[in-house]
Amino acid sequence: MTQTTEAPAADRAGHVAGSVRTPPARTTSTFARALNAALADAMEADPAVLMFGEDVGTLGGVFRITDGLTARFGEERCFDTPLAEAGIMGMAVGMAMNGMKPVVEMQFDAFAYPAFEQVVSHVAKMPNRTRGKVRLPIVIRIPYAGGIGGVEHHCDSSEAYYAHTPGLTVLAPATVHDAYLMLREAIASPDPVVFLEPKKLYWSKEEVDLAELRRTFDDGEAPRRIGRAVVARQGTDATLISYGPSVPTALAAAAAAAEEGRSIEVIDLRSIVPFDDETVCESVRRTGRAVVVAEAPGFASVASEIVARVQERCFHSLAAPVLRVTGFDIPYPSPKLEHFYLPSVDRILDAVDDLQWED
Repeated sequence: MTQTTEAPAADRAGHVAGSVRTPPARTTSTFARALNAALADAMEADPAVLMFGEDVGTLGGVFRITDGLTARFGEERCFDTPLAEAGIMGMAVGMAMNGMKPVVEMQFDAFAYPAFEQVVSHVAKMPNRTRGKVRLPIVIRIPYAGGIGGVEHHCDSSEAYYAHTPGLTVLAPATVHDAYLMLREAIASPDPVVFLEPKKLYWSKEEVDLAELRRTFDDGEAPRRIGRAVVARQGTDATLISYGPSVPTALAAAAAAAEEGRSIEVIDLRSIVPFDDETVCESVRRTGRAVVVAEAPGFASVASEIVARVQERCFHSLAAPVLRVTGFDIPYPSPKLEHFYLPSVDRILDAVDDLQWED
Protein backbone atom coordinates (compact mmCIF):
# COMPACT_ATOMS: atom_id res chain seq x y z
CA MET A 1 0.00 0.00 0.00
CA THR A 2 1.20 3.49 -0.76
CA GLN A 3 2.87 5.18 2.19
CA THR A 4 3.71 8.79 2.89
CA THR A 5 7.08 10.16 3.88
CA GLU A 6 5.45 12.57 6.30
CA ALA A 7 5.33 11.77 10.01
CA PRO A 8 2.00 10.14 10.94
CA ALA A 9 -0.70 12.66 11.64
CA ALA A 10 -1.76 10.58 14.60
CA ASP A 11 1.61 10.99 16.27
CA ARG A 12 1.63 14.74 15.74
CA ALA A 13 -1.93 14.99 16.98
CA GLY A 14 -1.13 13.03 20.12
CA HIS A 15 -3.48 10.14 19.40
CA VAL A 16 -3.10 6.87 21.22
CA ALA A 17 -3.31 3.86 18.91
CA GLY A 18 -6.65 2.12 19.12
CA SER A 19 -8.46 4.99 20.84
CA VAL A 20 -10.66 7.94 19.94
CA ARG A 21 -10.69 10.46 22.78
CA THR A 22 -12.40 13.77 23.32
CA PRO A 23 -9.60 16.25 24.12
CA PRO A 24 -9.80 18.55 27.14
CA ALA A 25 -11.18 22.06 26.75
CA ARG A 26 -9.06 24.67 24.91
CA THR A 27 -6.35 22.27 23.90
CA THR A 28 -4.16 22.59 20.84
CA SER A 29 -5.67 20.46 18.09
CA THR A 30 -4.47 19.64 14.63
CA PHE A 31 -6.65 19.71 11.53
CA ALA A 32 -6.29 15.91 11.38
CA ARG A 33 -7.42 15.47 14.96
CA ALA A 34 -10.47 17.65 14.35
CA LEU A 35 -11.49 15.47 11.40
CA ASN A 36 -10.97 12.34 13.50
CA ALA A 37 -13.17 13.79 16.27
CA ALA A 38 -15.86 14.79 13.75
CA LEU A 39 -16.01 11.26 12.36
CA ALA A 40 -16.14 9.71 15.82
CA ASP A 41 -18.85 12.09 17.03
CA ALA A 42 -20.96 11.57 13.89
CA MET A 43 -20.69 7.79 14.20
CA GLU A 44 -21.58 8.00 17.89
CA ALA A 45 -24.60 10.18 17.17
CA ASP A 46 -25.99 8.14 14.27
CA PRO A 47 -25.58 4.36 13.86
CA ALA A 48 -26.32 4.72 10.12
CA VAL A 49 -22.96 6.49 9.62
CA LEU A 50 -20.09 4.22 8.61
CA MET A 51 -16.57 4.78 7.31
CA PHE A 52 -14.67 2.72 4.75
CA GLY A 53 -11.86 2.90 2.23
CA GLU A 54 -8.30 1.75 1.64
CA ASP A 55 -6.35 1.26 4.90
CA VAL A 56 -8.84 3.24 7.01
CA GLY A 57 -9.41 0.37 9.45
CA THR A 58 -6.63 -0.99 11.64
CA LEU A 59 -4.00 1.37 10.20
CA GLY A 60 -6.23 4.40 10.66
CA GLY A 61 -5.63 5.74 7.16
CA VAL A 62 -2.42 6.95 5.54
CA PHE A 63 -2.86 10.29 7.33
CA ARG A 64 -4.37 8.67 10.45
CA ILE A 65 -7.67 10.51 10.08
CA THR A 66 -9.61 7.35 11.00
CA ASP A 67 -7.26 6.35 13.82
CA GLY A 68 -9.07 4.35 16.50
CA LEU A 69 -12.48 4.25 14.81
CA THR A 70 -12.37 0.50 14.13
CA ALA A 71 -11.34 -0.22 17.71
CA ARG A 72 -14.19 1.90 19.03
CA PHE A 73 -17.02 1.09 16.60
CA GLY A 74 -16.03 -2.31 15.24
CA GLU A 75 -15.21 -3.58 11.77
CA GLU A 76 -18.85 -3.30 10.72
CA ARG A 77 -18.70 0.50 11.06
CA CYS A 78 -15.12 1.30 9.97
CA PHE A 79 -13.43 -1.13 7.63
CA ASP A 80 -10.84 -1.60 4.91
CA THR A 81 -11.72 -2.19 1.26
CA PRO A 82 -9.82 -3.62 -1.70
CA LEU A 83 -7.79 -1.28 -3.91
CA ALA A 84 -10.76 -0.56 -6.15
CA GLU A 85 -12.05 3.01 -6.00
CA ALA A 86 -14.88 2.36 -8.46
CA GLY A 87 -15.99 -0.52 -6.25
CA ILE A 88 -15.76 1.63 -3.12
CA MET A 89 -17.99 4.26 -4.66
CA GLY A 90 -20.42 1.76 -6.14
CA MET A 91 -20.80 0.11 -2.74
CA ALA A 92 -21.42 3.50 -1.15
CA VAL A 93 -24.21 4.19 -3.66
CA GLY A 94 -25.92 0.91 -2.83
CA MET A 95 -25.59 1.49 0.91
CA ALA A 96 -26.95 5.04 0.68
CA MET A 97 -29.92 3.83 -1.37
CA ASN A 98 -30.73 1.48 1.49
CA GLY A 99 -30.69 3.92 4.40
CA MET A 100 -27.04 4.08 5.39
CA LYS A 101 -24.83 7.19 5.48
CA PRO A 102 -21.46 6.11 4.08
CA VAL A 103 -18.33 8.20 4.45
CA VAL A 104 -15.62 7.00 2.07
CA GLU A 105 -11.95 7.94 1.82
CA MET A 106 -10.19 8.07 -1.53
CA GLN A 107 -6.75 8.08 0.21
CA PHE A 108 -5.18 10.51 -2.31
CA ASP A 109 -6.79 12.98 -4.70
CA ALA A 110 -5.46 11.41 -7.91
CA PHE A 111 -6.52 7.94 -6.68
CA ALA A 112 -10.16 9.04 -6.95
CA TYR A 113 -10.30 9.14 -10.74
CA PRO A 114 -11.27 5.46 -11.22
CA ALA A 115 -14.37 6.28 -9.14
CA PHE A 116 -15.22 9.37 -11.15
CA GLU A 117 -17.72 7.63 -13.43
CA GLN A 118 -19.69 6.43 -10.40
CA VAL A 119 -19.64 9.94 -8.93
CA VAL A 120 -20.81 11.69 -12.12
CA SER A 121 -23.26 9.09 -13.42
CA HIS A 122 -24.87 7.95 -10.17
CA VAL A 123 -23.90 9.88 -7.04
CA ALA A 124 -24.63 13.28 -8.58
CA LYS A 125 -27.66 12.27 -10.64
CA MET A 126 -29.65 9.80 -8.55
CA PRO A 127 -31.93 12.34 -6.79
CA ASN A 128 -32.72 14.03 -10.12
CA ARG A 129 -33.21 10.69 -11.88
CA THR A 130 -35.73 9.60 -9.23
CA ARG A 131 -37.43 12.99 -8.84
CA GLY A 132 -36.10 13.25 -5.30
CA LYS A 133 -37.38 9.85 -4.15
CA VAL A 134 -33.86 8.47 -3.70
CA ARG A 135 -31.32 10.63 -1.86
CA LEU A 136 -27.67 9.70 -1.53
CA PRO A 137 -26.19 11.04 1.74
CA ILE A 138 -22.61 10.12 0.84
CA VAL A 139 -19.49 12.00 1.94
CA ILE A 140 -16.47 11.49 -0.31
CA ARG A 141 -13.38 12.43 1.69
CA ILE A 142 -10.43 13.30 -0.57
CA PRO A 143 -6.96 14.18 0.81
CA TYR A 144 -6.27 16.97 -1.60
CA ALA A 145 -3.72 19.32 -3.24
CA GLY A 146 0.00 19.75 -2.72
CA GLY A 147 2.56 21.05 -0.30
CA ILE A 148 3.75 17.71 1.14
CA GLY A 149 6.30 16.70 -1.50
CA GLY A 150 4.13 13.88 -2.81
CA VAL A 151 5.17 11.89 -5.86
CA GLU A 152 3.12 11.43 -9.03
CA HIS A 153 -0.56 10.53 -8.46
CA HIS A 154 -0.31 11.64 -4.82
CA CYS A 155 -0.94 15.37 -5.26
CA ASP A 156 -3.53 16.98 -7.48
CA SER A 157 -6.09 19.77 -7.41
CA SER A 158 -9.24 18.22 -8.82
CA GLU A 159 -11.93 20.54 -7.47
CA ALA A 160 -13.03 21.81 -10.90
CA TYR A 161 -14.13 18.33 -11.99
CA TYR A 162 -16.49 18.03 -9.05
CA ALA A 163 -17.62 21.67 -9.04
CA HIS A 164 -18.59 21.34 -12.71
CA THR A 165 -20.88 18.38 -11.91
CA PRO A 166 -24.42 19.46 -10.92
CA GLY A 167 -25.74 17.57 -7.93
CA LEU A 168 -22.57 17.65 -5.82
CA THR A 169 -21.75 19.82 -2.84
CA VAL A 170 -18.01 20.63 -2.85
CA LEU A 171 -16.30 21.80 0.35
CA ALA A 172 -12.71 22.76 1.18
CA PRO A 173 -12.08 23.78 4.81
CA ALA A 174 -8.93 25.66 5.79
CA THR A 175 -9.07 25.84 9.61
CA VAL A 176 -9.30 23.38 12.48
CA HIS A 177 -12.68 24.76 13.53
CA ASP A 178 -14.08 24.39 10.04
CA ALA A 179 -12.55 20.93 9.61
CA TYR A 180 -14.67 19.66 12.50
CA LEU A 181 -17.90 21.57 11.89
CA MET A 182 -17.93 21.25 8.10
CA LEU A 183 -17.35 17.49 8.21
CA ARG A 184 -20.17 17.11 10.73
CA GLU A 185 -22.39 19.25 8.49
CA ALA A 186 -21.40 17.24 5.42
CA ILE A 187 -22.26 13.94 7.10
CA ALA A 188 -25.62 15.35 8.22
CA SER A 189 -26.47 16.54 4.70
CA PRO A 190 -29.06 14.50 2.76
CA ASP A 191 -27.10 15.13 -0.44
CA PRO A 192 -23.70 13.89 -1.66
CA VAL A 193 -20.70 15.94 -0.56
CA VAL A 194 -17.16 15.96 -1.94
CA PHE A 195 -15.06 16.92 1.08
CA LEU A 196 -11.62 18.15 0.03
CA GLU A 197 -9.06 17.92 2.84
CA PRO A 198 -5.87 19.93 2.17
CA LYS A 199 -3.05 17.52 2.91
CA LYS A 200 -0.56 20.19 3.88
CA LEU A 201 -2.97 21.49 6.54
CA TYR A 202 -3.42 18.15 8.32
CA TRP A 203 -0.74 19.14 10.85
CA SER A 204 -1.74 22.79 11.24
CA LYS A 205 -2.76 23.63 14.81
CA GLU A 206 -5.24 25.89 16.59
CA GLU A 207 -6.44 26.38 20.12
CA VAL A 208 -9.87 24.80 20.05
CA ASP A 209 -12.38 23.15 22.36
CA LEU A 210 -13.57 20.18 20.31
CA ALA A 211 -16.04 19.17 23.00
CA GLU A 212 -17.66 22.61 22.78
CA LEU A 213 -17.76 22.38 18.98
CA ARG A 214 -19.51 19.03 19.32
CA ARG A 215 -22.03 20.54 21.73
CA THR A 216 -22.78 23.53 19.49
CA PHE A 217 -23.26 21.27 16.48
CA ASP A 218 -25.43 18.73 18.31
CA ASP A 219 -27.54 21.55 19.79
CA GLY A 220 -27.94 23.24 16.41
CA GLU A 221 -26.09 26.38 17.56
CA ALA A 222 -23.17 26.21 15.10
CA PRO A 223 -23.58 28.65 12.18
CA ARG A 224 -24.13 27.00 8.81
CA ARG A 225 -20.95 26.68 6.78
CA ILE A 226 -22.11 24.96 3.59
CA GLY A 227 -22.68 27.79 1.13
CA ARG A 228 -21.19 30.41 3.46
CA ALA A 229 -17.83 32.11 2.97
CA VAL A 230 -16.11 33.98 5.80
CA VAL A 231 -13.92 37.07 6.06
CA ALA A 232 -10.66 35.60 7.38
CA ARG A 233 -8.93 39.01 7.55
CA GLN A 234 -10.47 42.45 7.18
CA GLY A 235 -9.05 45.04 4.81
CA THR A 236 -9.99 48.04 2.70
CA ASP A 237 -7.70 48.21 -0.36
CA ALA A 238 -8.16 44.86 -2.15
CA THR A 239 -9.69 41.42 -1.64
CA LEU A 240 -7.92 38.08 -1.86
CA ILE A 241 -10.41 35.25 -2.54
CA SER A 242 -9.23 31.75 -1.73
CA TYR A 243 -10.19 28.36 -0.33
CA GLY A 244 -8.64 25.25 1.22
CA PRO A 245 -4.84 24.97 1.01
CA SER A 246 -4.32 28.47 -0.40
CA VAL A 247 -5.98 30.34 2.46
CA PRO A 248 -2.89 30.39 4.74
CA THR A 249 -0.80 31.65 1.82
CA ALA A 250 -3.32 34.41 1.12
CA LEU A 251 -3.29 35.41 4.78
CA ALA A 252 0.51 35.50 4.79
CA ALA A 253 0.44 37.69 1.69
CA ALA A 254 -2.05 40.05 3.33
CA ALA A 255 0.21 40.33 6.38
CA ALA A 256 3.19 41.09 4.13
CA ALA A 257 1.17 43.69 2.22
CA ALA A 258 0.30 45.41 5.50
CA GLU A 259 3.99 46.02 6.08
CA GLU A 260 4.01 47.86 2.74
CA GLY A 261 1.05 50.00 3.74
CA ARG A 262 -1.75 48.15 1.95
CA SER A 263 -4.83 46.83 3.74
CA ILE A 264 -5.86 43.52 2.16
CA GLU A 265 -9.04 41.61 2.97
CA VAL A 266 -9.00 37.80 2.73
CA ILE A 267 -12.10 35.74 1.97
CA ASP A 268 -12.06 32.04 2.85
CA LEU A 269 -14.73 30.51 0.60
CA ARG A 270 -14.97 27.23 2.56
CA SER A 271 -17.79 26.13 0.25
CA ILE A 272 -17.03 25.97 -3.48
CA VAL A 273 -20.49 24.60 -4.33
CA PRO A 274 -22.81 26.16 -3.31
CA PHE A 275 -20.96 29.45 -3.79
CA ASP A 276 -21.44 32.47 -1.52
CA ASP A 277 -21.78 35.35 -3.99
CA GLU A 278 -23.08 37.68 -1.29
CA THR A 279 -20.03 37.62 0.99
CA VAL A 280 -17.53 37.69 -1.88
CA CYS A 281 -19.20 40.52 -3.77
CA GLU A 282 -19.84 42.61 -0.67
CA SER A 283 -16.10 42.55 0.00
CA VAL A 284 -15.09 43.33 -3.59
CA ARG A 285 -17.57 46.20 -3.86
CA ARG A 286 -15.98 47.77 -0.78
CA THR A 287 -12.34 47.29 -1.80
CA GLY A 288 -12.73 47.73 -5.56
CA ARG A 289 -9.96 45.26 -6.37
CA ALA A 290 -9.66 41.47 -6.21
CA VAL A 291 -7.23 38.61 -6.74
CA VAL A 292 -8.28 34.95 -6.73
CA VAL A 293 -5.71 32.52 -5.28
CA ALA A 294 -5.87 28.74 -5.89
CA GLU A 295 -3.44 25.87 -6.40
CA ALA A 296 -5.20 24.29 -9.38
CA PRO A 297 -4.23 25.19 -12.96
CA GLY A 298 -5.88 28.42 -14.05
CA PHE A 299 -7.49 27.39 -17.35
CA ALA A 300 -11.19 26.39 -17.04
CA SER A 301 -10.83 26.37 -13.26
CA VAL A 302 -12.80 27.24 -10.14
CA ALA A 303 -10.67 30.41 -10.10
CA SER A 304 -11.95 31.21 -13.61
CA GLU A 305 -15.54 30.86 -12.42
CA ILE A 306 -14.91 33.12 -9.43
CA VAL A 307 -13.40 35.79 -11.67
CA ALA A 308 -16.41 35.63 -14.00
CA ARG A 309 -18.91 35.87 -11.16
CA VAL A 310 -17.14 38.84 -9.58
CA GLN A 311 -16.74 40.68 -12.90
CA GLU A 312 -20.43 40.19 -13.71
CA ARG A 313 -21.72 41.27 -10.32
CA CYS A 314 -19.21 43.94 -9.31
CA PHE A 315 -18.23 45.49 -12.63
CA HIS A 316 -19.14 49.07 -11.74
CA SER A 317 -17.28 48.83 -8.41
CA LEU A 318 -14.00 47.56 -9.85
CA ALA A 319 -10.99 49.83 -10.15
CA ALA A 320 -9.03 47.11 -11.99
CA PRO A 321 -9.63 43.75 -13.67
CA VAL A 322 -9.92 40.76 -11.32
CA LEU A 323 -6.65 38.82 -11.43
CA ARG A 324 -5.69 35.21 -10.64
CA VAL A 325 -2.72 33.56 -8.97
CA THR A 326 -2.96 29.82 -9.65
CA GLY A 327 -0.97 26.74 -10.43
CA PHE A 328 0.43 26.59 -13.94
CA ASP A 329 -1.29 24.77 -16.81
CA ILE A 330 0.99 21.73 -16.59
CA PRO A 331 0.76 18.30 -14.97
CA TYR A 332 1.48 18.46 -11.26
CA PRO A 333 5.28 18.70 -10.89
CA SER A 334 7.70 16.46 -9.02
CA PRO A 335 8.35 17.15 -5.31
CA LYS A 336 11.53 19.16 -5.90
CA LEU A 337 9.70 21.51 -8.26
CA GLU A 338 6.35 22.00 -6.55
CA HIS A 339 7.46 25.19 -4.75
CA PHE A 340 7.76 26.82 -8.19
CA TYR A 341 4.25 25.64 -9.07
CA LEU A 342 2.25 26.51 -5.95
CA PRO A 343 0.99 30.08 -5.41
CA SER A 344 3.43 31.93 -3.16
CA VAL A 345 3.36 35.12 -1.13
CA ASP A 346 5.62 36.81 -3.69
CA ARG A 347 3.38 35.82 -6.62
CA ILE A 348 0.32 37.11 -4.79
CA LEU A 349 2.01 40.40 -3.90
CA ASP A 350 3.05 40.81 -7.53
CA ALA A 351 -0.60 40.39 -8.57
CA VAL A 352 -1.70 42.92 -5.95
CA ASP A 353 0.87 45.37 -7.35
CA ASP A 354 -0.70 44.93 -10.81
CA LEU A 355 -4.14 46.11 -9.67
CA GLN A 356 -3.75 49.56 -11.28
CA TRP A 357 -2.97 51.60 -8.19
CA GLU A 358 -2.98 55.34 -8.76
CA ASP A 359 0.00 55.86 -6.49
